[in-house]
Amino acid sequence: MTKRVLFLCTANYYRSRFAEHLFNHLAQNAGLPWHADSRGLNVDGWGDIGAISRFTVDALHQRGIPVNGQHRHPRALTQEDLDQSHLVVAVKEAEHRRLMAEQFPQWTDRVEYWHIHDIDCAVPDDTIPVLEQHVCDLVQRLSAAEHDGPNRHRAAQQGAC
Repeated sequence: MTKRVLFLCTANYYRSRFAEHLFNHLAQNAGLPWHADSRGLNVDGWGDIGAISRFTVDALHQRGIPVNGQHRHPRALTQEDLDQSHLVVAVKEAEHRRLMAEQFPQWTDRVEYWHIHDIDCAVPDDTIPVLEQHVCDLVQRLSAAEHDGPNRHRAAQQGAC
């Protein structure tokens, strides 16, 4: 059975989309039965900003990761998204814990929170490598949980983190 990790950011345009594509690439390479998706907690607050950040697309291309579905527009988080996820990660606690408490209070303490700045606080050249390391760490953590014995080491190596 494939498990689902859901990455959350504010607009589902930059950080969560990078995490989604990177995670799916690494999980597939590691043979993990996990798939990532992403959503935003304040998609409507940004207007029509386009499908996906050029910084996200550029960073993924630099890593040799294809951007499938790059023309999908940002999607707002729903209760159904949460119910269908095995793990939910919000990329910046300072922004997203409050939004979760307002919109989905029963989920506030069930989310794993990271501390990845948005573009208004840090440039992509600083933010993307930090986000990449968090995603790599997550893939390695899930590999360790999914595989035991000699397979655990192999799965972590194949993650290419």
